Amino acid sequence: MAHELPDLPYGYDELEPFLGEQTLRTHHGKHHRGYVDGLNEAEQRIEQARESGDFSNVRTICDALAFNYSGHLFHSMYWQCMSPDGGGPPAGALAEQISNDFGDFETFRAQFQAAADAVQASGWGVLAWQPLGQRLVVLQAEKHQNLAEWGAVPIMVLDVWEHAYYLDYQNERKKYTDAFFDVVNWDFVSRRFEQA
Repeated sequence: MAHELPDLPYGYDELEPFLGEQTLRTHHGKHHRGYVDGLNEAEQRIEQARESGDFSNVRTICDALAFNYSGHLFHSMYWQCMSPDGGGPPAGALAEQISNDFGDFETFRAQFQAAADAVQASGWGVLAWQPLGQRLVVLQAEKHQNLAEWGAVPIMVLDVWEHAYYLDYQNERKKYTDAFFDVVNWDFVSRRFEQA
C-alpha cells in the first residue's frame, strides 16, 4: 500500500504569524511530499529485490527506507503538534508527568528549546516517552533516521531544519523555537503521551 501525504489539520495561512503560508505550502507540499515519494520508491525497490533475489543494493535501499520513513513520520507528527488554537502549558496527566520529570513546565520548555536550538545543522527537537525508565525525555535527532534512543516513543517534535522556518525567521532559530510554544497542540501531544 502506497504512503500518502497527509492533509494539514488547518489551512496553510492559519498558523500566521508563527509560520507564513508560503513556508507551509513549500514545507508540506514539496519537502514532506519528497519523503513520501522517496519512501514509496524505496519500498518498491525492496519488493523488486525480494522478487528477484538480488540484494546487491540492499544497503542503499535500507538507507533510503530509514531516511524517508523517518522524514514522513516526523513531519506527519509535526503538523499535528501545532494548532491555530494551541499554546500555553499542557494540562492533565501530561502536565503532571512534565512536572515530575523536569521539575516544572518552564524548566521543560527551557530544556526543549535549548536542545532544539543546539541541533547542529538539520534535525529535530523531540519530546519522547521512554518506556524503560517510565519517564519523558528530551532528545535531539540530528539525522532523523538515527534517533538517540531505541524504543523511545516521540510524542512531540519540532522541525529545526532551516526549510521549516527560514522564510519567516531567517537564521534566528531561537525566535522560531520560542514562538513554537504559542501554537503547540497540547491535545494531540497528550493523546500521544496516553498512547505511549
